[in-house]
Amino acid sequence: MTVTLIWIAVALFAIGLYLSWTAGRLDRLHARIDAARAALDAQLLRRASVAQELATSGVLDPAASIVLYEAAHAARQAEEDQREVAESELSQALRAIFNEPDQVEVVREAPGGEEAAEELAQAVRRVPMARRFHNDAVRAARALRRHRTVRWFRLAGHAPFPLAFEMDDEPPVALADRATN
Repeated sequence: MTVTLIWIAVALFAIGLYLSWTAGRLDRLHARIDAARAALDAQLLRRASVAQELATSGVLDPAASIVLYEAAHAARQAEEDQREVAESELSQALRAIFNEPDQVEVVREAPGGEEAAEELAQAVRRVPMARRFHNDAVRAARALRRHRTVRWFRLAGHAPFPLAFEMDDEPPVALADRATN
């Protein structure tokens, strides 16, 4: 009888230890998602700010300046539920304006344009990386939250189900080439 009670206590301890470890892992994944989302938001804001600055610099032709400014402004002011669409539209505007290396050269030749082109190239290169890190963390948390043990014992608590950030983040070819040089 005593041996059976000891085995039951050891089994309950092992189960409790496993559940505690799983809950901690899930908590760490949610913290990683929060950190990755903050980094993604910072990169998106940086990209929109650089694009807006470039649009108001007078380097681009008036039509391109208006398109870029409006897309960047919309991306910066978008509500959370419309953010993915606004950021995708900014990516499309950047591709439309900087689809040719000649446009990047026009920017580079203007006073202060070299720094602006370099900063924009870095910003458009960092957004896809930040989004990938965020979505990888979301994918890992979702996979863990789908396990029966996590659902049955409600190890996720009241944390909202993590959502990936889906947007068009393909950089303009001319700027992507510039970022790698």
